[in-house]
Amino acid sequence: MMTAEEYIKSLQKMDLKVYMFGERVKDPVNHPIIRPSLNSVAMTYELAQKKEYEDLMTAYSPLIGERINRFCHLHQSTDDLIKKVKMQRLMGQKTAACFQRCVGMDAFNAIWSTTYEMDQALGTDYHKRFTEYMKYVQKNDLTVDGAMTDPKGDRSLSPSQQEDPDLFVHIVEVRPDGIVVRGAKAHQTGTINSHEHLVMPTIAMKEEDKDYAVSFAVPSDAKGVFMIYGRQSCDTRKMEPDAEIDLGNSQFGGHEALVVFDNVFVPNERVFMCKEYQFAGMMVERFAGYHRQSYGGCKVGVGDVLIGAAALAADYNGVPKASHIKDKLIEMIHLNETLYACGIACSAEGVKMPAGNYQIDLLLANVCKQNVTRFPYEIARLAEDIAGGLMVTMPSQQDLRSPEIGSYVEKYFRGATGSSTENRMRVLRLIENLCLGTAAVGYRTESLHGAGSPQAQRIMIARQGNLEAKKELARKIAKVDVSKDHWPAKPAKK
Repeated sequence: MMTAEEYIKSLQKMDLKVYMFGERVKDPVNHPIIRPSLNSVAMTYELAQKKEYEDLMTAYSPLIGERINRFCHLHQSTDDLIKKVKMQRLMGQKTAACFQRCVGMDAFNAIWSTTYEMDQALGTDYHKRFTEYMKYVQKNDLTVDGAMTDPKGDRSLSPSQQEDPDLFVHIVEVRPDGIVVRGAKAHQTGTINSHEHLVMPTIAMKEEDKDYAVSFAVPSDAKGVFMIYGRQSCDTRKMEPDAEIDLGNSQFGGHEALVVFDNVFVPNERVFMCKEYQFAGMMVERFAGYHRQSYGGCKVGVGDVLIGAAALAADYNGVPKASHIKDKLIEMIHLNETLYACGIACSAEGVKMPAGNYQIDLLLANVCKQNVTRFPYEIARLAEDIAGGLMVTMPSQQDLRSPEIGSYVEKYFRGATGSSTENRMRVLRLIENLCLGTAAVGYRTESLHGAGSPQAQRIMIARQGNLEAKKELARKIAKVDVSKDHWPAKPAKK
């Protein structure tokens, strides 16, 4: 397994093509806006080296016969699924940010089981190819960006009906030795900090969309691959001289980017789906399930930090014993632990797939993510309530350090008797960072739209909820005689 230092050096060796503010970034590893997100990924390597976290952060791989970083693991049991969620909570607690390797891990497990079933049904050899790819990833302890979401363009139209065919990643040429692809993947978490991009289709496909049914892997610096960095609220604070307090979280962060594939050649050994449209929906559904499970861990860990910050804010405001403050903190804990309970539940109810790896309970995973679309917003609202208005009207770090006005900031922004003004400002900036600043991308908006929009989960809940079986339970208890019912015939579907 790589150390954090080795991970950073491995990225420095790559020729990553990254654009920000209209210019190419010369050194993505050390750019002040990007570096905190890289530090979050580095923490996944650092903790895996520590004995006290070995059980959560590492796992035994039957593929290569070694212990590996759990972020590269194919789940071998429900215990693995549970430890995944616990690991994600730990990572959220340590970084208070998005640590970016979850999408790759979830893609590994979705593609592993899907390619196996594709081969069984169609006689293809995708699973063999993917097995070799996974050995490569595990042996080298790679960070892999799981890339699913396309720009989509006009969402009322299918991929093949779009005015611009590149709005969904698609195959433009099939060669004897591989394929050429073009398009882009949007909202790519941690893409610039990744060694590889592992691409999946974004929706279920019909035959007319078969060119868009494609899955493959390419190095992040492959010819024709480049990234356009996404803006975040308060992001340029990181470029201010001696910025620290104003950042809220100066060490860690996350990022999103658009990844463009401009006529990228992919050799056959790295192609895992090539026009098998019948299996696109299966891959999408399984990835989405795993990633919805993930949110029951990572968002909870970040929530732990936010709850702690809110409790500290109450201390610095001098109101820790106020009954309404206690009640709000209790509610925050209740909501956070409910998210965690769903993540653990869908893991404990997981099942073994024909390919040998384990999949979570899809219904409970979707319930988990549906809760995630709501609860972090309420936790953030309560944190803002407890913090008070000073969180958004507070002067800057430069004002606090100013020889001319610093004493006034120190005097007038002090809170509870005996407390430090600077510490009060640090805590309030952390809450701002999580609720409104750069980390809000991962904690709030991503909670809503990451791993699919709220409606996507509701569709899956309806599909997985087995309403007819529940009706039958009720009929038996109520002793309903169905022969007495004469329902009017349903109109035929047009």
